[in-house]
Amino acid sequence: MADEERDLIEILEENNPIDINKYISYVRSPKCGAIATFAGTTRDTFEGKEVLELQYEAYVPMAIRCLKSLCSSARSSWDIHLIAVAHCLGTVPVGETSVFVAISSVHRADGLDACKFLIDELKASVPIWKKEVYTNGEVWKENKEFIERMPYLVMASHDQGGACSGKKKVEAHERKSCCGTKVKVNVNDESADSCSLIILSILESSTKDPFPILITQYECQTAE
Repeated sequence: MADEERDLIEILEENNPIDINKYISYVRSPKCGAIATFAGTTRDTFEGKEVLELQYEAYVPMAIRCLKSLCSSARSSWDIHLIAVAHCLGTVPVGETSVFVAISSVHRADGLDACKFLIDELKASVPIWKKEVYTNGEVWKENKEFIERMPYLVMASHDQGGACSGKKKVEAHERKSCCGTKVKVNVNDESADSCSLIILSILESSTKDPFPILITQYECQTAE
């Protein structure tokens, strides 16, 4: 069986909660001595504001292609056996799981490192967007991993022709930055050979005064 055929990748429509046991059972194998997992859940506060829920949207065809590419990158870097990745769309209430990663490996170090890589890269480059809903308002939020990656996405679109390859994992894990606010996303025809996103983000300073709008374009090449 080809590696990509062993990767279970699911983007779940609204009102389809993540079944954690399903994905753990999928990756379980008598060949492996470790299963590394990550579950991302909605917390009840952010910077002193009460969070009611998170709402997720995605460009699903591109998200699946990018996740497949990230799984391939993880396999090329670590000795892992089976991978399962699931992400919810729609509303995710406080305490519920929005994203789950499970990886089986012979030894725990490979599974743990690959699991961290996958969730970090998912947050940085996969076209899934999050709105935080508070008691006193709501806002689209960029993950900090994406903000950290933005300058490199510009270079990647020219030098490498893709933002989903997961080639910047070491640098990305070392950089620190803040979150911004997502304004708009436009995508081209999903049937094209490559897909692109135009992402407009307003980066906010600590005083809440916005920096000028930064426009970033990047491409994710599809596999033949």
